[in-house]
Amino acid sequence: MDALTQQLLQQLSRGGLSQISKQIGADENATKSALSTAMPLLVAALANNASKPKGAQALHQALSADHDGSILDNLSGFLKDPMAANGAGILKHVLGAKQAPVSKGLSKTSGLSAAQVSQLLAIAAPLIMGMLGRKQAQQGFDISSLTEFLLGQKKAQQSEPDLSGAIGSLLGSGKGLGGAISILGSLLKRR
Repeated sequence: MDALTQQLLQQLSRGGLSQISKQIGADENATKSALSTAMPLLVAALANNASKPKGAQALHQALSADHDGSILDNLSGFLKDPMAANGAGILKHVLGAKQAPVSKGLSKTSGLSAAQVSQLLAIAAPLIMGMLGRKQAQQGFDISSLTEFLLGQKKAQQSEPDLSGAIGSLLGSGKGLGGAISILGSLLKRR
């Protein structure tokens, strides 16, 4: 699992996970399991976008202008009204046309409804961007070092072959939606 996901899950374990579960109307264990797949998927999608010069520049600029990590300083406040952070807009940029297949795949394997998965992704996206923005500010990332960091996070995910395979399939570089659903199903059963 990548460091961004680990840090966010750790921070959410202090009551945030319970708030997210209530927001989406799901069991806390199912929410945690789905988040532990959704967040690495978003990190991988950001890494894919940053691997292209225009995508890297746009991400760097968005982090500098709008995602400085302050969202993490008042996590409870954010989770009271997570839609105010425009997670849907972030998802549109990060996943684009792959948003529906990603939601469908996570829904089929997590036991959450498609609506719950969509809400979960819209909550997770600003948190990932906030964590990444904080890292960028703390470590002084320029466009190149931001890209290297994200690609390193994506590479760290390869230590979990099932997760890596499912992410690759959902993001278009693997077996397709059917294969991703099968892989995610077996992965989520173990979490």
